[in-house]
Amino acid sequence: MNPFPLAPAAPVDPAFADCPDRRGTGSEKWDRWAGRDVLPVWVADMDFRAPDEILAAIRDRVAHGVFGYTHAPPGFAPALAAHLGRLHGWEVDPDLVVATPGVVTGLAIAARLLSAPDDEILTFTPVYPPFLTLPGLAGRRVVRVPLAQGTDRWSIDHDALATAISPRTKLLWLCHPHNPTGTVFSRSDLLAIADVAVRHGLTVVSDEIWADLVLDDDVRHVPFASLDHPAARGAITLTAPSKTWNLAGLGCAAAIVPDPRLRKQWRMAGGGLVPMVSPLGYAAAEAAWRHGDDWRRRLLVVLRQHRELVQRALAAIPGLSCVPARATYLAWIDCRGTGVADPQAACEAAGLGPSDGRDFGAAGFVRLNTACPTPRLEEALRRLARACAADRPPA
Repeated sequence: MNPFPLAPAAPVDPAFADCPDRRGTGSEKWDRWAGRDVLPVWVADMDFRAPDEILAAIRDRVAHGVFGYTHAPPGFAPALAAHLGRLHGWEVDPDLVVATPGVVTGLAIAARLLSAPDDEILTFTPVYPPFLTLPGLAGRRVVRVPLAQGTDRWSIDHDALATAISPRTKLLWLCHPHNPTGTVFSRSDLLAIADVAVRHGLTVVSDEIWADLVLDDDVRHVPFASLDHPAARGAITLTAPSKTWNLAGLGCAAAIVPDPRLRKQWRMAGGGLVPMVSPLGYAAAEAAWRHGDDWRRRLLVVLRQHRELVQRALAAIPGLSCVPARATYLAWIDCRGTGVADPQAACEAAGLGPSDGRDFGAAGFVRLNTACPTPRLEEALRRLARACAADRPPA
């Protein structure tokens, strides 16, 4: 008997009912615990197949048969601009779009162009691990501003933000929607950030890779750079189709860079170190932005059901809690109430492989990826319950 049923039972969309076996394919997600009975629910890619429209576009590009050095084809930037206008009401000039192999690459380029060694890059924590590791690799310093945890949302601590800034702070890296908490920052949140940025001369770099996976109809993603504010006019936006349509391995993203001089520098910044986007990545991205919305909407139905399933399961496991995500397919689970000393180790011992909260700057948490067939998620939640029961200290 399933202890964590959906209520009421939901019809299963065939596109999300099952998934290919990824073992033996070089999958980073599935190879991490290869040879062990550990169910991987960590890194943020989905186990679902990409949409047929994207697969068809890749096949068409393969049929051409030539895969030489490639820059962005003519339809790439207009496809992104049309998608942003249609879904988010943000009118973007395609000329502002610069292709990049990934959002993390974009963060690295931004650090290189807009700060100097020993300058500070500010970000809200917990956060996607490269936000914490990249500054140091670039010779910069990361400044962490903890988000405030409430019962129904994570929010910005504006006093902490104000006191964290120093004369050496040059950049504010914003993860919006936020990974791992699933927070969608409101327009008023963004305007407050923008005011701080102008007051202290900071450039905002906004990673908006999760923008298309807002789960609730009453919540809207507001692109930071769409604000009518001086800070927005100088902001850099990073985005990609990879989270929404499961294309991470194809390595295609985009930076929206309003300043023409900076845009030229951005294109040159790789200096032979940043790889080109592959022709298959371009084909997949353009197809996703032009033809992927029906699949995306159907995916959101599944993700909402899975969010409900997770919340019901956690309510039955003493000591666990999770602020429901308003975007993403991630559950950021607070394990501190269980008394379990090392939640990650306890999960792995019970056959579950989530992401370790320490990597995000938050000990006592784990991050669960819900983008898998429902029976697999149910099994993950059973293993999570076993992990908490097995490692719970005696009363």
